Amino acid sequence: AINSMFEYYSLSEICYAYIHDVPPGCSADSREFCGSRWYERGWTLQELIAPKHLIFVRKDWSPLGTKYELANTLERIRRDMPPASVLRFETDISEMSVAQRMSWAARRKTTRIEDEAYCLFGLFDINLPTLYGEGRNAFYRLQEAIMSTSPDTSLFAWSAQDGGLGCFI
Repeated sequence: AINSMFEYYSLSEICYAYIHDVPPGCSADSREFCGSRWYERGWTLQELIAPKHLIFVRKDWSPLGTKYELANTLERIRRDMPPASVLRFETDISEMSVAQRMSWAARRKTTRIEDEAYCLFGLFDINLPTLYGEGRNAFYRLQEAIMSTSPDTSLFAWSAQDGGLGCFI
């Protein structure tokens, strides 16, 4: 299922992003929305990018807005967010460099170390077996798969200065 999650999201009719730390009444430009922990989780990156119709909801399930409506806000709240044009499907994710896509995940956190790599499979259209227990080797396998399927050498220029993920070289 992990290899198919991005596709599941992209084929869905509608998705909801439950932003549990945004109280009722807060707006999309509020400190609570912009600073939500939702943006720190590794798995939410594909939940943000893949669906065509994504509705953000507050703690009480009241709607905050759609991904399309909030794309500009989302792009500016953190420097590691995908561009609004990607969120609105005006620019295909494959047009973004490997380094750019990696940078979106650099500061995100996962519970299991392998999920740092596994949550990125869909962003790179990579299908690999999941081997929980392999630790950092999962990320090396992801980078090798990217190198074997993409002529984009920006993978070698990318690094995570905030810890977490790291460059292959």
